[in-house]
Amino acid sequence: MQAGSAIFRGAKSPRTEPRIVKIIQKCLGSGAVAFLLASSCVAGGARTSSLRPLPVYRLRLYETHRRQHIDIVYRRGNQYIPSALAKLDYFLRDHLNGDVPGYNPGVFNLLVRLAAAVGKPNGEIDVICGYRSPATNHYLRVHSAGVALHSLHMKAEAIDIRIPGVNTDSLRETALALHRGGVGYYPHSNFVHVDVGGVRQWCFECTARQVAGN
Repeated sequence: MQAGSAIFRGAKSPRTEPRIVKIIQKCLGSGAVAFLLASSCVAGGARTSSLRPLPVYRLRLYETHRRQHIDIVYRRGNQYIPSALAKLDYFLRDHLNGDVPGYNPGVFNLLVRLAAAVGKPNGEIDVICGYRSPATNHYLRVHSAGVALHSLHMKAEAIDIRIPGVNTDSLRETALALHRGGVGYYPHSNFVHVDVGGVRQWCFECTARQVAGN
């Protein structure tokens, strides 16, 4: 209520405040005064909380095929930044034919959380593979091993990574502990696959000890 706001903004004057309060009490009753006081406190609290800085979500990535870097804030609070998401999409495009995906932002949130969990908040993450078009996925299946027929890379819901300074086995264990999607471990290629699909795990060409996580 504007009247209430005006009244209590002027509450510094010891001579005028009691007089105004008495007038309100006489006209509206003491309950109205209490209501106005409470409303003013609530409004003041809302203004204070609205001034709190929003959490910032930042990613620093290094694309190992193109040898390119990106350092970008893609989200503030619960609001994604469309222009930043578009830049990340382009950065993570198919490294063979250049197709640009529309990445699931949950992948970016997972990377931020994973980097923090291994003690590297805002640390740079090496990207081994981002988006893969169906054509590229087929090509890789024919010419290499360990490529899934229905890979979530084709849906822009997966990414293969390593984090400098973090053992990939430790990275894998941390990713598994998050329970945020699929986790694949490729020790011979020294990277970890993470995605936002169902919670599951695999270890490609691993020893029994590596499969057990020992």
